[in-house]
Amino acid sequence: MASRRRSPGYGLLLPVALLGFAAYFVFAAVQGEYGVFRRVELDATRETLEAELALLDAEVDRMRDRTRRLSDDYLDLDLLDERARMVLGVARIDEIVVE
Repeated sequence: MASRRRSPGYGLLLPVALLGFAAYFVFAAVQGEYGVFRRVELDATRETLEAELALLDAEVDRMRDRTRRLSDDYLDLDLLDERARMVLGVARIDEIVVE
């Protein structure tokens, strides 16, 4: 009766293969498209964009205020005078221009 002999490394093939698959999934969980490092990168990007959004919101509020102050309903004469002088580049004779 002949028996089959297995090579000495055959018994380690399945555990090594499973360990390889586990290593791949751990690598994908850390480095992959949806991994931990990508999450940290996205959080940093989100914080940067939120700061930029806050600056843009402040700019929009400032522009809305200036637009309202130059509207027909509420006219700020000082702002109108300032804008007219800036656009036209004129000054009165008794004024000193400091640049």
